[in-house]
Amino acid sequence: MRLSSLLFLVCFFTVAMSQCAAAAKARHFRWEVSNMFWSPDCEEKVVIGINGQFPGPTIRAKAGDTIVVHLKNGLHTEGVVIHWHGIRQIGTPWADGTASISQCAINPEETFTYRFVVDKPGTYFYHGHYGMQRAAGLYGSLIVDVADGDEEPFKYDGEINLLLSDWYHESIYTQMVGLSSNPFRWIGEPQSLLINGRGQFNCSLAAAHTPGAKQCAAAGAAGNRHCAPVILPVLPNKTYRLRVASTTSLASLNLAVGNHKLTVVEADGNYVEPFAVDDIDIYSGDSYSVLLTTDQDTSANYWVSVGVRGRQPRTAPALAVLNYRPKRASRLPAAAPPATPAWDDFARSKAFTYRILGRAGVTPPPPATSDRRIELLNTQNRMGGGHVKWSINNVSMVLPATPYLGSLKMGLRSALPSAARPSDTFGRGYDVTRPPANPNTTVGDNVYVLAHNATVDVVLQNANALARNVSEVHPWHLHGHDFWVLGYGDGAFRGDAGDAAALNLRNPPLRNTAVIFPYGWTAIRFVADNPGVWAFHCHIEPHLHMGMGVIFAEAVDRVSELPKAAVSCGATATALMAGAGARAGGHV
Repeated sequence: MRLSSLLFLVCFFTVAMSQCAAAAKARHFRWEVSNMFWSPDCEEKVVIGINGQFPGPTIRAKAGDTIVVHLKNGLHTEGVVIHWHGIRQIGTPWADGTASISQCAINPEETFTYRFVVDKPGTYFYHGHYGMQRAAGLYGSLIVDVADGDEEPFKYDGEINLLLSDWYHESIYTQMVGLSSNPFRWIGEPQSLLINGRGQFNCSLAAAHTPGAKQCAAAGAAGNRHCAPVILPVLPNKTYRLRVASTTSLASLNLAVGNHKLTVVEADGNYVEPFAVDDIDIYSGDSYSVLLTTDQDTSANYWVSVGVRGRQPRTAPALAVLNYRPKRASRLPAAAPPATPAWDDFARSKAFTYRILGRAGVTPPPPATSDRRIELLNTQNRMGGGHVKWSINNVSMVLPATPYLGSLKMGLRSALPSAARPSDTFGRGYDVTRPPANPNTTVGDNVYVLAHNATVDVVLQNANALARNVSEVHPWHLHGHDFWVLGYGDGAFRGDAGDAAALNLRNPPLRNTAVIFPYGWTAIRFVADNPGVWAFHCHIEPHLHMGMGVIFAEAVDRVSELPKAAVSCGATATALMAGAGARAGGHV
């Protein structure tokens, strides 16, 4: 190579690397998690907040940035972790924020530093992943914009962020005790739905259109800013990107904006082929971007309505106001809010879900074949005579005192709850339309060890619960990966040519959360190319608490040295101390 060419290449790469370094930033945050009094729906309760805020602070970054969160646990009597939902944690599996899986819970008054790269743009959020702390309010938004110089494959003039959640008046401790009790005590449906942490209980902003309802105060009860109606100001004849995410504990939701079409363009941080709808279904763990054009009568304001789907609703819809400026926001819309579709109209839900496809020219196709198929039967069972559990292939997941990432990395097999290898399938004779013939179950760790870079298919099979004619919606979320949603089916998955014909290998969407409809199945495919230990579970908080999940361990030997702060508990703490003692020549 001529010297001039070599010098050119050196200069080119030096400039390119300096530009990348200048573009990507480290964004630092200091947070303290604590209990505090708050009135999300005008009823004062205790919530878990961050820096005195509920919901927690919004993180905004650009693709390629490094997020650094110094998280202090200000809870007096329990641990805490935060999961960065949708962030793949490539190279940083210890920062995934899953207690007993990727890290030890952070003890009271201790601080743990999360450091990770947000590698691609999208609409994400974060939430607690210890006990049921998400249901207590530990969540917030995480928005990743495109890197400098890049562009989205769609245009818009402004953004609106909507973080949806449900809210119980009973504490999470009451809920957890009930879920673990014998006999089982179910807490029931949430008292309210929240939009950006605000809702109304026992009244309606649209009481004139809700028989028997009491009119809510336009400024919240007694002027309470915690529950004041959410106002979304817009200008006429503009296109807005609505970033919508659901961190609900239980409820599946439907969102609509009066008189406005919504064009879906992103799902779970991945671009999708755009399509227009009147409303969207959004399950716990989902996130979307939809485009809305303010092309309606500028003399009116419009309702944003969020209602319950998938369960018989006993919770009133949440309402916000799309405020066409310069009209006053205090002028509530005269028209009735959009009606939420029937809770059990699953044909409508499927029609929406089936329209979500990978974006042409953007979404990579899946591998043509897989190396392994894992079939996971979701059932409700009993254990010990009366305890109700959710099980996968008849094993209900329990989490250990020692984080899986630490115990597997250090070869501490004795720290796992069970040495049994979980099954890759379930009996073809199982009747998914009836309660289990044998309702008994057992517990285990449900750790599936995946070969590095293997292409893995997972079939999620839904079934009848313990009660007759009951099969629930289950949104499953995978940590550490996106996956291709290959297809859906009704009834039992057979693995035959008919099921194979239902799979979409041409343009399936990439997602991190996928729904299983009642009595049906969902097939996904992903590549096990991210060394670490990753949770895969139903995102409904009570279901996970009752054992509805599995663990995928991938090439743990390839994980770099673990930060001691992440795994210094249980058997790994003993091993680390023994190692330190051996290096010092002493005894532990």
